[in-house]
Amino acid sequence: MPEIFIDYQRFEFEQPGKVLQFMLDAGLDLPFFCYHPCLSIPANCRQCVVKAGMPVLNREKGTFELDDKGERIIRYFPKLMTACSLDLTDGMVIHTHHSDPLVKQAQADNLEFILINHPLDCPICDQAGECPLQILTYKYGPEGSRFEHKKVHKPKAFRLGPRVVLDAERCINCTRCVRFTDEISKSHQLTIVSRGDKNYPLTAHGQEFDDPYSLNTVDICPVGALTSADFRFKARVWEMNQTPGIDITNGKGCNTYLWTRDNLVLRITPRQNDHVNSHWMPDSGRLAYQRFNENRVHRPHIKLDGNDQVRTSWNNAILTLREQLEKTEASEILAIGSPHAPVEDNYAFRKFFKMHGVSEFFFVPDIRPGSGDGFLLSDDQTPNTNGVRLLDFKETTCKNLSSKIQGDKYKLIVLLDDSLFDRPDWPAIDPGNSYFTVWATNHTPTTAAAHLVIPVTCAAEHAASYVNVDGRIQRTVAAKETRYTNRRLNLEMSMGRLDHYGTQFDNWVDEKNRIDCIPAWEFFKKLDAEARFDWNSSREVLNEISRTLPVFEGVSYERMDTLLGVPLSISRNTPVDQKKTIEPKP
Repeated sequence: MPEIFIDYQRFEFEQPGKVLQFMLDAGLDLPFFCYHPCLSIPANCRQCVVKAGMPVLNREKGTFELDDKGERIIRYFPKLMTACSLDLTDGMVIHTHHSDPLVKQAQADNLEFILINHPLDCPICDQAGECPLQILTYKYGPEGSRFEHKKVHKPKAFRLGPRVVLDAERCINCTRCVRFTDEISKSHQLTIVSRGDKNYPLTAHGQEFDDPYSLNTVDICPVGALTSADFRFKARVWEMNQTPGIDITNGKGCNTYLWTRDNLVLRITPRQNDHVNSHWMPDSGRLAYQRFNENRVHRPHIKLDGNDQVRTSWNNAILTLREQLEKTEASEILAIGSPHAPVEDNYAFRKFFKMHGVSEFFFVPDIRPGSGDGFLLSDDQTPNTNGVRLLDFKETTCKNLSSKIQGDKYKLIVLLDDSLFDRPDWPAIDPGNSYFTVWATNHTPTTAAAHLVIPVTCAAEHAASYVNVDGRIQRTVAAKETRYTNRRLNLEMSMGRLDHYGTQFDNWVDEKNRIDCIPAWEFFKKLDAEARFDWNSSREVLNEISRTLPVFEGVSYERMDTLLGVPLSISRNTPVDQKKTIEPKP
């Protein structure tokens, strides 16, 4: 098998590749700025330089030449090589800063050049705490600066587009952002302008950086040159909790991280999953933080004699719905599931009303042809359309469902977390004389028309699973506390500095940010007067689903965590998004 020697250690490799990526995969330490595994290799930052050589081969004998000690004679390249562009070669010898003082000095000198015109504004930079330049300067840079002249000034706080702000003085010209728009999003909106120490990324004259994936350039920027207009100056990275999640604004189900502080989601960034979204996500998915924080349904709401809703207790909400169920025949109940709600909630919804004699369950997919782009934006606007299909809900349209609601057949309409009245093709109707109950996360025109509104947890507040357009089931992890959960007691929830040391009396902790809501499956357990539901967590709900439904056989939270999602065997008749998908790396 081919071998390579790095700092006197022997490694074997099977596939061809580059030295830097091989070292990163092997857990070895080597600094770099411009390299990214999904982008082309310009080798322009020069930070990953190594000393490289090859053993001298005697071509006549077909053996390596040996020195007096019986070791291979190594002929080194005359100059230091960039590891990001250096091909793995059988027998190659590599020396990094750990074993060669020349490499160590070269890296320190290179950092000194990079820092010549870089502003010393780490205390106010959004990238501080997660900045590769900051980290590598502490690890490999010089002790101080010898540059005593005035630094070059460039545009600062310049709005490139609706979502990205440029601080050009911080740019080190790694060109990651330019290569992203050329090779990944293919919008070609960014380029490097000017020359020498005055250059920086910019759009064409009169154009704005409105790429639907523009915020990915903020993620891959190795310094604080590109920042998010929404997140700018909101929080320090070490103050926030980082929790894995799923993009619930689209059917692709991009893997994400939710960054929370004081129980508010402050930003959403992509999480690498080579089976789904690689390192990227669309900008629209990042705006879900507003849905998680704002306009939330807090405590149950009920309509009394008038048309205005008032808050009520959980016991009253449960008793009210029980009374409606007792006086309504099963044939008079219209049960509507939701592709916005997770698999567990839809399953509990269906199981509960099926026990009450309901035989038909409907849902309305939200698929808008032309809104997808063949990459990470799908025509499907919901995260769990396939999950609801697999639970045997009948697919219908807004027109057909609205005609059912307008008729006199149904006396009780129950809707699980779907804002149907917001749909572009929903007719302007109301539930009429039917008693309308909605489980919802946010206030919408649909909840405004309801007689009873039950607040349920959103994707940032519960552990739950969703099946994306490609038939892959993935799960979320609770990132926010509710009135009934505690970060210190839930071992899955991450904790930040403020959670460790803050108390309810500190000025950065606000109890109002904890929503009075519970998971939908938990409400159905409370609603069941005969106590037939013995679930204590969403994990137990999914375990029951995997035992009872063949298509979910073998699915568990542990397996989803290990494999970054589990592909399900979806029938060919089940319409899924047939657009371009990201192939996993070999």
